[in-house]
Amino acid sequence: MRIEQIQAFLAIAQTGNFGQAARQCNITQSTISRQIQALEAELGLPLLHRGTQAKLTVAGEQFITRAQRIYNEWNTARREITELREGKQPELCVAAIHSVCAHHLPPILQQFCRTYREVQLRVTALGSDRALKVLRDGLVDVAIVMNNRLLTTSPEMVVDVLYEEPIQILMAADHPLAQNESISWSELVHYPQVVFKDGYGMQRLVQERFSQLGAELHAALELNTLDAFRGVVRQGEFIALLPQSALWDAQQDNTLAVRAIASSDTDPDLLRQVVLVTTQDRLLIPPIHYFCQIVRDAFDSSDSTFPREKHWELIVDS
Repeated sequence: MRIEQIQAFLAIAQTGNFGQAARQCNITQSTISRQIQALEAELGLPLLHRGTQAKLTVAGEQFITRAQRIYNEWNTARREITELREGKQPELCVAAIHSVCAHHLPPILQQFCRTYREVQLRVTALGSDRALKVLRDGLVDVAIVMNNRLLTTSPEMVVDVLYEEPIQILMAADHPLAQNESISWSELVHYPQVVFKDGYGMQRLVQERFSQLGAELHAALELNTLDAFRGVVRQGEFIALLPQSALWDAQQDNTLAVRAIASSDTDPDLLRQVVLVTTQDRLLIPPIHYFCQIVRDAFDSSDSTFPREKHWELIVDS
């Protein structure tokens, strides 16, 4: 059954004449006759009485309501896909790690909203692994996360590297390690740590490094917000390994200290790679393509200083 056959049947039912229906469908009368014959052959019963005026048979009377519904649904679907192709989508959903939401996204989101005023932008702060999973499940359109090749190797995934940054140590200003400018792995492994919850790329990255060192990670607390990290570390002996961009606020707090991890040939720098991830089909949709492009442009020209004003809907996952 073809949509052209449904359209032809409805046109004949409306006009009562094959010739008029053919003109209405912009096809020849012989073509519309073949379409009706094929439709009747598929259904197994005649739909029309042929004569001076075409009239519905019993089967035609029963079929016409369904045919109209099918044709209406087709037109609705076609209109929605056309609007999607033209960029007339109701919303664009982005999942991003907390540090990107806090520091990098504000000017990007404002630029997008100025260009696509009719598209509601929804930004959700999530851990990297969970953000990639909701992207794969179709719940968001774009993820800006710490790379996890196990979750981004599908053929439909498009992965753009935005930047790499070092992992540093957050501690209280009066912590014993704070007197050093940099701290070796052999020193820091002895202190209890505050870590991100499961599903965050940072937890995986830190755990992998400890495993490589043959050391045990003493995870005293699991948290999922940077404010909580600063509050807990400020109180005592706990330390936290966090990416540089997550420590900008801590750098301005005289109750906290941020120190580099000493690197060597045997203990190379610990870096995290932040990527933009979407899918091939989504890049065909103008608002999503535009959003991805301005994110790439912003990070290509970034000096790592962004205003922090916010004018979008931010949902923090708990």
